[in-house]
Amino acid sequence: MVCFLKKSSLVFVGAVIQGYAMGLFLFPQSIPSGGAGGLAILLNYFTHLGMGPSLWIFNFLLLLAPMKYLGKRFLVWTLAGATITSFSIDWFENMFYIPDRNLFYDLVVGSLFLGTGIGILMRQGVSNGGAGGLAFMIAQARKILPGKPLFIINCFVFFMTAAIIDWKIIFFALISQWISTRVVNIVYRIDVYQFHTLWNGRKNI
Repeated sequence: MVCFLKKSSLVFVGAVIQGYAMGLFLFPQSIPSGGAGGLAILLNYFTHLGMGPSLWIFNFLLLLAPMKYLGKRFLVWTLAGATITSFSIDWFENMFYIPDRNLFYDLVVGSLFLGTGIGILMRQGVSNGGAGGLAFMIAQARKILPGKPLFIINCFVFFMTAAIIDWKIIFFALISQWISTRVVNIVYRIDVYQFHTLWNGRKNI
């Protein structure tokens, strides 16, 4: 029960941070956070449907294909994280307004928070969205690491989004991926127990 509550809390925190990055910084600048994010931007561009619902729709659709490969538990946790992220995006978009936006600031800060949120989710064994699940299925079928198919899927969506909306998007999307991926690695490798022990040791000095 304690483990479940701990995992639920961390998935919630990671998903909210991810939604904060997308809803307040990246999506207002049409910077896709990944494969599902790019498709959500396109759906919003053509239909004006909110970014939160748009992202949830594509995460759900992309998770249907690899369902039998991922297992029910992985699917439920990923869908739960995607749902919280979508609600968070919608909430941040509607509750906060930034009048004088700065593209560079939004790109860097949004990518830092995005990587933090994804890193927290990955530490709990939860995918940050449907594109990750699809890449995992392809990796299993071809017996390769999931990074390569995920990169190909994301780049395909980035190019498609850039071709329809603005070619500058591909440049900003790749920078965002570069920053967020490095933050993911840092967060994923953090030894929480060691940090807690070190902190308590300093307090006792």
